[in-house]
Amino acid sequence: MMNEILFFGLNKYLNFIKNKPNKITKPIQFKFENENENENENEKQIKQISSGFFSTIFLFKNGKAIEYLLQNSNQNPSKIQIEENIQKVTVGFQNKAILTIEGNVFAKGEYINPENTYEFINISSLIEDKNDRIIQGIVSGACSIYLLTSNQNAYGIGSNEQGKLGFDSRTLKKTEKPILMMKNVSKIFSGNSSFHVFLLNSNQELFGCGNNGYGRLGLGKSKRRNQNPKINQNPKYSKR
Repeated sequence: MMNEILFFGLNKYLNFIKNKPNKITKPIQFKFENENENENENEKQIKQISSGFFSTIFLFKNGKAIEYLLQNSNQNPSKIQIEENIQKVTVGFQNKAILTIEGNVFAKGEYINPENTYEFINISSLIEDKNDRIIQGIVSGACSIYLLTSNQNAYGIGSNEQGKLGFDSRTLKKTEKPILMMKNVSKIFSGNSSFHVFLLNSNQELFGCGNNGYGRLGLGKSKRRNQNPKINQNPKYSKR
């Protein structure tokens, strides 16, 4: 049988569950519309789900994905089939990206492809160093996407507001090409509505940049933002 998907939370705009209240406080089952009863059961096994305010992507074990996209608040989300050999998906507030088995990253969004925000483009092919274009990890922030290459280099693309790409936001507002943030990175962490990012190097040292409001980066409430990746081995938490 197909994996059971449980849904709860705000149901006002992304109207996945029909004939239900706007706020669903107890998890209820989500079923795909117009599901083919004769379809191979193995082709509907869920591997990953990533969701933001405007979009949710379901990734199946067969490497295909379905995106539910909100284009108009007065209409139900559009259902889009994504035909790729996909190994991971990530959705942010104003962007989304897919990582293929071959190590390519296709992304779309207002800060990625402003001329056509609904079109996926290959952003990994835009990395200047051609030897660094095989990607092994992706994660989305609110208006940015972070890439981790097979050479353990971290890149960022999209909005650099509050320095969340690791550069001074006064001189670099945004970029439509991936820019190198830091080398020797083993993992990257962010959230789909986050204005900051953490990077872990091979020595298990943690770095962070972006918005430090309420001590999000562990730097204390006196420092509002950190415009360059800075090591933070002893986080200080501020009181609200």
